[in-house]
Amino acid sequence: MGTKGTFSGQVLVVILLQFTFSANGQQIVGQWKTIDDETKKERSIVEIYKLGDRYSGKIIKLQRSLEDDPDPVCDACDPDDSRYLQKIIGMEIIQDMAFDKSSNEYVDGTILDPESGSEYQCKLWLSEEGTLKVRGYIAFFYRTQTWLPVSVTGE
Repeated sequence: MGTKGTFSGQVLVVILLQFTFSANGQQIVGQWKTIDDETKKERSIVEIYKLGDRYSGKIIKLQRSLEDDPDPVCDACDPDDSRYLQKIIGMEIIQDMAFDKSSNEYVDGTILDPESGSEYQCKLWLSEEGTLKVRGYIAFFYRTQTWLPVSVTGE
């Protein structure tokens, strides 16, 4: 009876570990606060979602002051980009990210900076603290931001 219980426990641990690793790709799905690099204030909330086997993200909220345009558009975007003159709220800024199980990262997609209209290669990964690391890069030049999870209550 002792070995049977131990074996059952080992099987349960293996099943739970497999579930954890297979679910890992889902962990970035949800809402994330973007933080301004200079002011350290919240700039927007981006919702990341899964489409088929890829991940994308759109801006669902902007932090705006009273003097700012309440409903800005991406006038800095490339006129050949479908997002040109599109409203920034609702705009898909992260596109076509694939989960790489070997590195535990989301790769091969792009991220758009609607303020400058620049699009970059993108890599995403979760930190041990539960934040989302977002890296935009061109060749060897890159910038990494830390996005914070939005709580269930929306705070």
